[in-house]
Amino acid sequence: MTPGISTHVFLPHRLHPGLLDALAASGARTIELFAARHHFDYTDRASVREIASWFRSNQVTPTLHQPLSAEPRWTRHTEPSLHLIANEKSHRIAAMDEVKRALEAAEQIPIASCVLHLGQKHEAWSDRALEHSLTAIEHLQAFAGPLGVRLLLENLENEITTPDHLLAILRIGHFDRVGVCLDLGHAYLSELGLEATFSLLKPRIMECHLHDNHGPHAPRPSNGSLDEHLWPARSAQRIEGGIDWAKTYPLLATLHPETAGVLEIQYDLDESPAAVTRAAIEAFDQQRRLLELQS
Repeated sequence: MTPGISTHVFLPHRLHPGLLDALAASGARTIELFAARHHFDYTDRASVREIASWFRSNQVTPTLHQPLSAEPRWTRHTEPSLHLIANEKSHRIAAMDEVKRALEAAEQIPIASCVLHLGQKHEAWSDRALEHSLTAIEHLQAFAGPLGVRLLLENLENEITTPDHLLAILRIGHFDRVGVCLDLGHAYLSELGLEATFSLLKPRIMECHLHDNHGPHAPRPSNGSLDEHLWPARSAQRIEGGIDWAKTYPLLATLHPETAGVLEIQYDLDESPAAVTRAAIEAFDQQRRLLELQS
């Protein structure tokens, strides 16, 4: 598995080469650009050129996470508002247009893949959801393909992106070039569980999001979300979640060795770039140690 990290850990801040340096210093070979206008402003040509220049000078592969909102400013309370499979056609078109604006960054940045969200949190499965998913993927694939970007569907906390439904979408749409981004934290919170989710999706997994949480039966925190995006590294300085990484990393090791394992960590307003570098190094070291114990 290729070590990677998402710029989501710096989400409140404008992305600049200094922050990318901090991520690369951890040993990350893949960096996921989290598309948000206040953070990585994909609509600003100068900003895109600056990020593109950094990647041209560093042996790091860029990937992209679709924007979840078109808001130009950030607050703690900004909710995901872009909905690729909304019932209202105008909302679907607006969401697809915003994702295409983000994908246009691939004209300068050699983005390998883009993670897509189908549906909102706790959204139910339906024939209409299937139809809109097929339309969104077909439309965005036609745009992303010529740019050299592969689309990846993420398993979320909803019925639309359960393993069975993701595989049905891919099969019915004949989306042979579309893959899956397995989000381990979401899989751990799901009714099916992490190991079963991995087993079903394994043939289509091309990227993984790595983060921890306390599980579906933990007391609900003050913000109401169990999806905590904790560091998987375990030490006295880090909150420990519930995923058994000693069992999980050997599973991930059965994927293609070039599959990116991207740390997608919740931001901490008080955490410095140097502290993020140290935490990522700890997480990558832990992964190597656990894999060595299995060999």
